[in-house]
Amino acid sequence: MACDLTQGRKAPCKDVVGGITAVYFADYGDPGTASLGTDSEITDFSASFTVYKYELKGNSSFEQSINSSRENGTTFFEQTLSLTLPKLSKEDHNEIKLLAYGRPQIFVQDYNDNLFAVGLEHGAEVTGGTIVTGAAMGDLSGYTLTFTAQEVLPANFVDGATAADPFGGLTTSTVTVTEGTNS
Repeated sequence: MACDLTQGRKAPCKDVVGGITAVYFADYGDPGTASLGTDSEITDFSASFTVYKYELKGNSSFEQSINSSRENGTTFFEQTLSLTLPKLSKEDHNEIKLLAYGRPQIFVQDYNDNLFAVGLEHGAEVTGGTIVTGAAMGDLSGYTLTFTAQEVLPANFVDGATAADPFGGLTTSTVTVTEGTNS
């Protein structure tokens, strides 16, 4: 039977931290088809592509929920990415609009040098958010965005990711990282 277990799990060392450091947005379909390794990690893509890097610090998070129905015989994974982007700008307004209109594939980099592919097959949708000026001097003046994706598999790891080169483990495809400017 295909759903038989294959291994156990020992209690891991306490050598990890929470949080995400950056997200990389790719236009839906640009990476092409993902090649998966033996543990469902992404080893390559069928196309070279461009991603747009957003640096993060603080309130942003990534979560995956398992949705399984015995009655229907279905299981899927809901991937939720919550971003807090401080500082309003006219340039960001336009990009936020494009993100909301589109269905990007998103790569999430955490503080443990992992890179996850969110919305790999179906893309991710903006399902909520705010553009806020704040009321008091210490309040957020910026954007909050929630992206949701529903996938057959949990978000795949990208093989060989490092802090210095998150896409460095890909075997043949080239990923061009476009970074923003400080404003």
